[in-house]
Amino acid sequence: MLPAAPVLAPVLGRAEAGFDASVGRLCDLLRIPSVSTKPDHAPEVRRAADWLTAELAGLGFDASVRPTAGHPMVVAHHPGPGGEDVPHILYYGHYDVQPPEPLELWDSPPFEPTIVEGPHGPRVVARGAVDDKGQVMTFLEAFRAWHAVHGTLPVRVTVLLEGEEETGSPSLMPFLRANAEELKADVCVITDTNSWTIDTPAITTRLRGLLYVEVTLHGPSHDLHSGLYGGAVLNPINALTRILGQIHDGQGRVRFPGFYDGVREPSAEELAMWRDLGFSETDFLAGVGLKTPVGEAGRSALERLWARPTCDVNGIWGGYTGAGAKTVIAAKASAKLSCRLVPGQDPDAVLAGLRAFLDERTPPDARWEVQSFGQSPGLQVPTDSPYLRAAMAGLGDVYTNRPVLIGSGGSIPVAGYIKDALGFDSIFVGFGLEDDRIHSPNEKFELTCLKNGILSHVAMLARFAELRR
Repeated sequence: MLPAAPVLAPVLGRAEAGFDASVGRLCDLLRIPSVSTKPDHAPEVRRAADWLTAELAGLGFDASVRPTAGHPMVVAHHPGPGGEDVPHILYYGHYDVQPPEPLELWDSPPFEPTIVEGPHGPRVVARGAVDDKGQVMTFLEAFRAWHAVHGTLPVRVTVLLEGEEETGSPSLMPFLRANAEELKADVCVITDTNSWTIDTPAITTRLRGLLYVEVTLHGPSHDLHSGLYGGAVLNPINALTRILGQIHDGQGRVRFPGFYDGVREPSAEELAMWRDLGFSETDFLAGVGLKTPVGEAGRSALERLWARPTCDVNGIWGGYTGAGAKTVIAAKASAKLSCRLVPGQDPDAVLAGLRAFLDERTPPDARWEVQSFGQSPGLQVPTDSPYLRAAMAGLGDVYTNRPVLIGSGGSIPVAGYIKDALGFDSIFVGFGLEDDRIHSPNEKFELTCLKNGILSHVAMLARFAELRR
């Protein structure tokens, strides 16, 4: 039975009845090209912050745009029904988006949201449709439905929306530390992840961290003629590719010293739960045009994606790469590497191991330059939290299929920042799908997922309200 049915049922009904208007508001937000990585888009990023602030103010929030060293934060507070025993929930999301390029691969202009039919019914196609504007609107529209029916929210709510997530959140940690007292809450709800399927909701309890570096091997003092010097001097491109080829052993394990120190095995219960999800590795590979699995031997695909660390070469360059021929031995060669980390690994120790691996293989007369572009640890969310159980119950109030607990191979550093700076845990509950083309042309959000997200947040608010302190 739904919690406090006479209170909740009309709110669910209001969200259903107002769904077309919710889609319209999402499209209004999607029309704002808030691309945080492009300096010339800074006014549009600010416009998106102002738009969200006005929407929240219209729902009874004390909302404001807060300056940072980069793009602004949106902070909003709602007192809820009053009372010292009312739970306090922090909702986090981001309103900035990735650049839309390459534009020629879009079926419609990226900032002119278009409703098209798909296998699951209508979907909205636009940059930011699911990452993260559509997901942010799921909880804003839930607030709207509660406000319209009851004139208030059932719990105390703080909203934090940032405009730099797609550029690595450089202002987030300083902002959290500077405003820790104001942002204090019982738990944070982050809606920037996926459902398991369109019919099965999920809460993500595992996230991999990230260490991202650029390595450059320097050799000769300048580029050389390959005929006059080839075969007689160090070629940094040859050496770099040979060294990168040694990162993994024959079993697919990373060979950096100490790389697996602290890595925790998933529990038997977790492994059993993952087996019960019905994941098809064949279908997973087919979705990207492949057939043959790779990776650490003796591990299932979900183990490799959710519970095991990796290292991948993300880019490599050196010498002449333009049209036609230019026969040079390059003075240097570079590569970008990303290590996805799991709970228990120390990013600083992994970086030290990577450096040691490279140093052990430095060719005579060569030297390394290693630049780190950021790091974050892996994260595991406690599954015995009453707030997580309440979120699971709220999802169960909306979906026919029971919600599941899953992992993610991606990285969302904000939860670690919130834990470190504010001292409480996060719940990752999102409504995207694997095929939403995040960061790619023709990014989309199924309208079924948008509606289910709104209804789920409506129900989760009611479930949180039952957790009196």
